[in-house]
Amino acid sequence: MKLTVRKGLDINIKGKSEKVVADLPSPKEIALKPVDFPNLVPKLLVKEGDLVKCGSPVFCDKYNDKINFSSPVSGKINKIIRGEKRRILAVTITSDDKFTQLNKITKDYSTLDREELKNDLLKMGLWPYLRMRPIDIVALPSDNPKSIFISAFDSNPLSPDYDFIMNNKSAEFNAGIEILKLLTDGKVHLQTRVETDDVFINAKNVQRNIVKGPHPAGNVGTQIHEIDPINKGDVVWYVNPQDILVLGRYSLTGVYDASKTISLCGEGSSEKKYFNTISGSNINAILNISSIDKNSRILSGNPLTGDKVDKDGFLGFYHHQVTVLPEGNKHKFFLTEGWLSLGFNKFSASKSYPTWLMPKSKSYYFDTNLNGEERAFVVSGQYEKVFPFDIYPVQLIKSIVTNDIEKMENLGIYEVAPEDFALCEFVCTSKINVQNIVREGLDLVYKECM
Repeated sequence: MKLTVRKGLDINIKGKSEKVVADLPSPKEIALKPVDFPNLVPKLLVKEGDLVKCGSPVFCDKYNDKINFSSPVSGKINKIIRGEKRRILAVTITSDDKFTQLNKITKDYSTLDREELKNDLLKMGLWPYLRMRPIDIVALPSDNPKSIFISAFDSNPLSPDYDFIMNNKSAEFNAGIEILKLLTDGKVHLQTRVETDDVFINAKNVQRNIVKGPHPAGNVGTQIHEIDPINKGDVVWYVNPQDILVLGRYSLTGVYDASKTISLCGEGSSEKKYFNTISGSNINAILNISSIDKNSRILSGNPLTGDKVDKDGFLGFYHHQVTVLPEGNKHKFFLTEGWLSLGFNKFSASKSYPTWLMPKSKSYYFDTNLNGEERAFVVSGQYEKVFPFDIYPVQLIKSIVTNDIEKMENLGIYEVAPEDFALCEFVCTSKINVQNIVREGLDLVYKECM
């Protein structure tokens, strides 16, 4: 299948990573953060000082205790970080650099039935790599998805290049796809650009779909909407390409190896390249190799959907980049850099500045300044220009704000996730935090309707 996304917006930000991979020292400390998993209420299975191995359960889902969240390293539980009302924010683990495995048993998965495979993945803590639409949460083991989606490219600004990361990893990738194929009666859809790496071109047991168009063409939600839309009662799973490698390594060797390649990018960092590390690594270990501008904001993830973290924070479970952007806390003279400037070096989504005539490949300097505060939420037609779904985005957001579940369902809440509204948030002149609103709406629908 070939599909073209016509609505959207490519945002070219300066500071993209060079295609060079470097190894980082083994992280001294990693963290598992329940906040990385929407709708999760964790139940601790360890206490401070306990020894763990790779694959040892650290906490589980309180309401579905089969879903384990396991340590990616061997070592000792260092600290259980809590927030308000003793909410668990993170469990930190000090690594012993030995990566001792809890279990190391290779199996022929072609001979296993689906339930045996599910039990294996749940027991080892590999299940959280599988996510589902609707609601955008960790997949429910009781579901039978009608299809599974893999987006082989990321169209977000400063996003990592999966063609570069996945090069020469066909064995692990195909082994991971074999596991996915056993989990569904439907198709495994692999979306790529026209030109892509041989790993994706030669992938087995998948239907390859070629996607053209601007961001959010790389978002799995956009691809599902175009290829296999979700109605009420339908379930579709999706997996990131690097997470498939984790499943593939487990299939081939029987070990839980959570290593990944991440990109360090953004104008606030002197080093902009790719690094081999482990899921949940300490951000400080990643940034130590680079000179970071003190007046910068550090994000785990991309500029549109990433989480703000401190230098001593940790990489998000589903994140594959660390972005360092200049803080926008400096005053700008309104005639030269402010709202009355000619804007020859400013990016504009609405043709307010003459740069819309420039080549689309031109990159621009961005900081974190919102250039305004939150104001009345009005219908302006901006969202529809960058929102490729056959959904009325403003009406859906307003139905969420008013907690009107019936309207949410009628307007397509089951098809969307917060990341699908990231561009709407970017172009919004009202400065509304749309992604948080969508997350609240999904949580309400999950609680009341599923």
